[in-house]
Amino acid sequence: MSEAIPQRGDYRHFQPITTRWHDNDAYGHVNNVTYYSFFDTAVNTYLIQQGGLDIHDGEVVAFVVSSACDYFASIAFPDLIEVGLRVGKLGNSSVQYELAVFKLGEDEPRAAGRFVHVFVNRASNQPVSVPTVLREALENLLA
Repeated sequence: MSEAIPQRGDYRHFQPITTRWHDNDAYGHVNNVTYYSFFDTAVNTYLIQQGGLDIHDGEVVAFVVSSACDYFASIAFPDLIEVGLRVGKLGNSSVQYELAVFKLGEDEPRAAGRFVHVFVNRASNQPVSVPTVLREALENLLA
């Protein structure tokens, strides 16, 4: 991310997440790949709760096709964190999420990233338009 470091106020939704013992790596902080799990958890929780996404039996699912993350400061178990979520771009069949990991109560993120979902038909794996209820939930997050 070549832009300025985002701040808490730049995000529309926050998902609390508790770090876990096994998130720490040999260096004593949360391993870099774990941040992608935090991003996935925040987005999918929002899509299920606010957009009605049925991850088990729904006709439409979302695939990650691109992702990136920049790290600014470390976190470690037992830190309590919140993942800030906003939508940077909403297309016909895709959405770009912009996310940041904040320690509880802090305004500056420990990491910030993005990823792109493409919505597809579960049976054919072919792109489909973002379903109406999901689109409405995503529009609420537009930056």
